[in-house]
Amino acid sequence: MPIFILRNSFYLMSFIDGFSDQLKKELKDYIPKNPFETYEYYQCLENSGCASENSGWQPHHNLQVSVDGNLIIPIYKKTNSYGEFIFDYSWANAFARYGIEYYPKLVSSVPFTPCHSSKLIGNTELLGDAISEVENFMSSEGIQSWHILFPSDDDLLKLENHGFIKRFGYRYIWKNYDYESFSDYLERFKSRQRKNILKERKSIKDEKIEFEILSGSSISEDAWQKLYSFYCQTYFDRGQRPYLNLQFFKMIADKKEIKPVIFFAKYKDDFVGASLCFEGSDTLYGRHWGSNILLKNLHFEACYYQGIEYCINNGISYFDPGIQGEHKLRRGFEVSKKVSMHMISNKDFRDAIASFCKDEENEINRYIESCKAYTPFNIDYRIG
Repeated sequence: MPIFILRNSFYLMSFIDGFSDQLKKELKDYIPKNPFETYEYYQCLENSGCASENSGWQPHHNLQVSVDGNLIIPIYKKTNSYGEFIFDYSWANAFARYGIEYYPKLVSSVPFTPCHSSKLIGNTELLGDAISEVENFMSSEGIQSWHILFPSDDDLLKLENHGFIKRFGYRYIWKNYDYESFSDYLERFKSRQRKNILKERKSIKDEKIEFEILSGSSISEDAWQKLYSFYCQTYFDRGQRPYLNLQFFKMIADKKEIKPVIFFAKYKDDFVGASLCFEGSDTLYGRHWGSNILLKNLHFEACYYQGIEYCINNGISYFDPGIQGEHKLRRGFEVSKKVSMHMISNKDFRDAIASFCKDEENEINRYIESCKAYTPFNIDYRIG
C-alpha cells in the first residue's frame, strides 16, 4: 500500500497500512481525469502484490478527515528506484560516496506507470500543511528525499514555492487536430514520410495480420491471459523480469473505472500480439505491448497507428504512447517537456542536485529545439 497523506482542519487518524474502504469513501466526490487517479487502479496494483513491501514499495497510510474537505497525496516509501521511469541512480551513488543513505526515499507516483496524473487529490488549499507533515515524517524517519513523479500540470502550479527542485525531461505526445480520418492525418506529412507510413501499414496487411479492438467488459479472461503472455515475452526478450503479474490484469478486468482498450493482432484467428492502452477523459495512454512472433513493423502498427486511428475515430485529443523512442517523431508524435519535483533534505546535496537539474534542463531545451529539424510534417499544411 502507499502512504496516503490526507490533511484537514479538525480530525486526525494515525497511520494505517491498508487501502481501506474508508479511504475509498474519502475519494467518492473526486472525479478522476484518467484511470491512474482512481482508487481502483491503486487497489489493483497493491492487492495483486505488484506494489508491495516485497517489491520495494512499502505501505504506510496517513488519513485525516474533516467536513472542510480532504487532500490526498499518494506516497510510497521506497527501498529502490525500480519501476519509476525517472532515473536517479547517479544521485543515489553520490550519496553513497559520502556515506549517506539515499534509501529509503518517498515517492509520489503510480507504481510502474510513467503517465501524468494528479498526485494532489482533493482540497489543495491544505497543501502547505500536508507538505509540513510529510517533512516531519521524513525528519523522524531519517529520510533524505521526496520525489513527485509525473504530476499533472495543475499539480506543478500548486507545488511552486514549496521547496521542490524541478527536474525536466521530455516525452512524445500525439495531438489530434480534428482529423476526420487516418488518411486526413497523413495529409499533414511530407510526401516521403507519408509513403513510408503507408508502406509500413501495408506490410502488416500483406502478412494477413488483422486487428481486433476489445475494451472494457468485452475483454474475456482468455484475452487477458493472452495479453499477459505477450507482455511477459517483451520483458523476457530483454532478459528482464516483468513488473506486473497476471493477478493484476485479472483484477483490472473487473473495474469499469479503469477503461482498458486492447489492440489485438490476429493471424488466421489466433492472437499473435497486442498493445494495452487505457482511456482517460481526453487522452489515450499506451502502456504495454508484446508479441509471440517477430514481424517487422508490427510494433509500429500495434502501438502507434492503431492508437492514432482509435483517437481519430473516437474524438480523443491526445495519445501518450509511453516513454522513450525517437522513432515516434517520424510517425507524427511531438516532443514536449515533462517535469518531476524533488525535495532533498540535505542542503549540500540539495544545492548540487539543483545545479545538476538546471544544466540538464539546458540540455533538454537544446534537444527539443533540435527535434524541430526532424519534423515529418509539411510546413505548408494548415491545421484546422
